[in-house]
Amino acid sequence: MEQISIYLPGILLAYSAFLLAIMSPGPNVLAIMGTSMAVNRRAGLGLALGVAGGSFCWAVLTAVGLTAIIGAYAWALMVIKIAGGLYLLWLAYKSFRSALSAQDIDAVQLGGGQRSAAGYFLRGFAIQMTNPKAALAWIAIISLGLQDGAPYWVGLMVVAGTAVLSIAVHCIYAILFSTPVAVRAYAKARRWIQGTLGAFFAFAGIKLLTSRV
Repeated sequence: MEQISIYLPGILLAYSAFLLAIMSPGPNVLAIMGTSMAVNRRAGLGLALGVAGGSFCWAVLTAVGLTAIIGAYAWALMVIKIAGGLYLLWLAYKSFRSALSAQDIDAVQLGGGQRSAAGYFLRGFAIQMTNPKAALAWIAIISLGLQDGAPYWVGLMVVAGTAVLSIAVHCIYAILFSTPVAVRAYAKARRWIQGTLGAFFAFAGIKLLTSRV
């Protein structure tokens, strides 16, 4: 129990960073929104599950890779935390800039014609796995939960928790944004949401940069 209390704050911070990251609509989330509106809820759910599956794979690869690197090179954790902290500060900058922008969200349907539910799943998985920014994002998220000498179960808890959040939130997007009412409501609150996200990313980034390894 005492060991859990040592690592729990970092694990919860990693969950929070991931949850808030997917609350800020990137290309994948906008594709889910657009597909749900333009095609139907089933297509949106297929795409959402594919994106969530890709996120899970990135999480596993990152957690295993970082754990191996840290185990072999103790100094690597410092480099990883600096890289993750700088990336979180970059996300904070983008969120603040989006909050100041008057441009609304631009949810569009994926090109290439309509597909089966399995086809949308595979498309969402492929989009997420070929996203070059995903590796940087997961390095930042996983490094929030890791400390020097952290046992393997810490990485497993981060991966398992973010997997559940990914499935839940992406599917909620697909369900809610199959109606234009949700899109209008989100658009009205967009600036406040982006401002809040920017503040959290700035906090998390500074915490990583100033944390002791």
